[in-house]
Amino acid sequence: MIDILVVEDNLEMATLLCDFLKAEGYSVQNCTDGESALKAFESEDARLVILDIMLPGLDGFAVCRKIRENANTPIIIVSAKTEKDDKLNGLILGADDYIEKPYDIDILLAKIKGIFTRRYQTEVLSDGFLKIDKSKRIAYKEKIPLDLTQKEFDLLLLLMENTGKTLSKDYLFNQIWGFDSFSEPQTLTVHIKWLRQKIESNPKNPDHIVTVWGVGYRYER
Repeated sequence: MIDILVVEDNLEMATLLCDFLKAEGYSVQNCTDGESALKAFESEDARLVILDIMLPGLDGFAVCRKIRENANTPIIIVSAKTEKDDKLNGLILGADDYIEKPYDIDILLAKIKGIFTRRYQTEVLSDGFLKIDKSKRIAYKEKIPLDLTQKEFDLLLLLMENTGKTLSKDYLFNQIWGFDSFSEPQTLTVHIKWLRQKIESNPKNPDHIVTVWGVGYRYER
């Protein structure tokens, strides 16, 4: 998972914006066209999208529409198209904000910070055994931070968000690695094993990440 997906075909502008965002502590990826932006969004599961409108191939309106079909991820449109109809179209398609170019970087950063504060800062999962701080992407066991890889964190978060529900192996693999991943399905089994080693008192007889034979896995408190 990344914090911000920047969709901007002007490489100079994109590089400058990404540098500012990284300096603020965000993880960032840039795409220069609509098709690659949609693929990156599906694989990286960005928490915010900064979207230009005038892009090669699919324009920003089409990208916004496609993202909104399956996700409520915040979207900020940043565009040189300043007509009222363009702004209305972007907002109707589901953008959370529409900012005209050229923009004040401090204003944009403030808007981004506001979105992250409202949307993610207070999102903490806790069951008395484990605690996950989504905004900081840190998991704790008995108040001690766990040393998790990105995929381990994403997998544990997905399991905890569905506590008590059995999730199939296919669902877990597709959610974490993506339909177009080059990873093998066995990768899921390996990551489950690693997670158990980090959170279970007895990894060979787990109390929390339970195997449902022939189906998948279930997280129990």
